[in-house]
Amino acid sequence: MNFLEEKIKAEGQVFEGNVMKIDNFLNHQVDVRIIRKIAEDIKNHFENVKVTKILTIESSGIPIATILAELYSVPMVFAKKSQTVNSTDDQYISRAYSFTHKTTNNVYVSRPYINSSDKVLIVDDFLADGEATRALIDIVHQAGAEVAGIGIAVEKGMHHTGERLRADGYRLHSVAVIQSMDPTTQTITFR
Repeated sequence: MNFLEEKIKAEGQVFEGNVMKIDNFLNHQVDVRIIRKIAEDIKNHFENVKVTKILTIESSGIPIATILAELYSVPMVFAKKSQTVNSTDDQYISRAYSFTHKTTNNVYVSRPYINSSDKVLIVDDFLADGEATRALIDIVHQAGAEVAGIGIAVEKGMHHTGERLRADGYRLHSVAVIQSMDPTTQTITFR
């Protein structure tokens, strides 16, 4: 069992509907030591892959992506879920349904921040239905850039999204892959 699986076993809570709560260290209150270890694990997995940009979606992927950008010495870009008054650039736009929020959002990246010469490492905290990841892949493709890889902290293996992404030819690495969760017994099984 790796460090993240141990942390999830010790502190994770499981609710009906394949919902896991680990926001005390991953995506509400952030334990920077754990986030750094996640980022280092992802970087080690992709050590022989050229990366020129780190891309995530706001907001929960930002801590991991920021540390990865520091480790790679490349810029980090995050897709915004809403337009702002200072967003005047041309933008790449895609749509993503949020498993957690149960809403669909347009997501935006200003065109100057990703271009056709970029090799983009996509990063996020969770992979469930894969909508956010697919939206980021779409944005990378709109830019004519290359998806160098996909790094995920926690993959919900019971959704089979990771298997489909891998079958589509994407290099995907998840630090922890959950095989099953039982809210009645609070049992979490890892692949």
